[in-house]
Amino acid sequence: MRLRKARTILFVTVMVFAAGLAASIAGPGRLGAAAQNQQPADQEKPAGQAPTIRAQVTLINIFATVRDGHKRIVGNLEQKDFRITEDNQEQKISFFSRETALPITLGMLLDTSGSEYNMLLAIQDSGVRFLNRVLRPKDLAMVISFGQDVDLLSDFTEDRGMLERAIRRARINAPQGGMVNPGPLPPSARGTRGTALYDAIYVACREKLSSEAGRKALVILTDAEDVGSKVRLEEAIEMAQRTDTVIHILLISDYGYSNGGVARKITDETGGRTIEVRSEKRLEEAFDQISEELRSQYLLAYYPTNTAHDGRFRKIKVEAEGKDMKVLARKGYYAPKS
Repeated sequence: MRLRKARTILFVTVMVFAAGLAASIAGPGRLGAAAQNQQPADQEKPAGQAPTIRAQVTLINIFATVRDGHKRIVGNLEQKDFRITEDNQEQKISFFSRETALPITLGMLLDTSGSEYNMLLAIQDSGVRFLNRVLRPKDLAMVISFGQDVDLLSDFTEDRGMLERAIRRARINAPQGGMVNPGPLPPSARGTRGTALYDAIYVACREKLSSEAGRKALVILTDAEDVGSKVRLEEAIEMAQRTDTVIHILLISDYGYSNGGVARKITDETGGRTIEVRSEKRLEEAFDQISEELRSQYLLAYYPTNTAHDGRFRKIKVEAEGKDMKVLARKGYYAPKS
């Protein structure tokens, strides 16, 4: 059963959850929703049969996209072409498949702060086209806006009409008195809440995506400038990692300033991409790239050689053989605690 009807609902305040950040999120059980019924890597999966996704404590799943030196998607690799290391120790790949049909759970986050005033209509138009293009039967999507507040405009649904209406309901949500001045703010000024980017990521992952399995992603349209969030950048990234959520950011700025450093840190740590958008045409191209990547992934899974339940972060590196091959995948996971 879904948590709420798809209406405009003020998200529960982040402060309630920030105190329990380290206590309540599971480790790899949520990080990688393992395919218990999926065939091992050395056996063939029946044609057309999608793996059944279930929770598995010890199996670590990695969804990876591979591009060549010309930035083209590579979709014909085999298990032998990949190498996985965890904390510099090579791991044996136990499951492998090419995933083009496995359902996706997607969150679209729209920056509705004052700095996006002149871009909001283009963001809405492109967001609607993107969801219509990427969503397939059994996929789920939700829509969240963030500015001074974080609002759930539509809960998870397959209904594209409901999602479009939610996107169209997004309105500029800036502090009374107008636009917040762009650019980095000193710590003493962070009491002014104007763009709750980190809060939006944190709550979307913890409250909505933590209970979902399989492929999970956030697509965020923003200038990546945070003003007044109650959680820190590191906490937002950690929550995405704990819930196995890949984050893609489309950098959009009406006034010429965007925080590319923050955007790339978020996407690099979660296995996503940052794409700078300087025109409406470029926005369409960026959505096409992300749509292609979401539908052209490999599923790699392994049982870690380090079996300690210490709650620590384990670094993962995925490599593909071949000249100039670049793998897009998450950088690690948090081990469960005893």
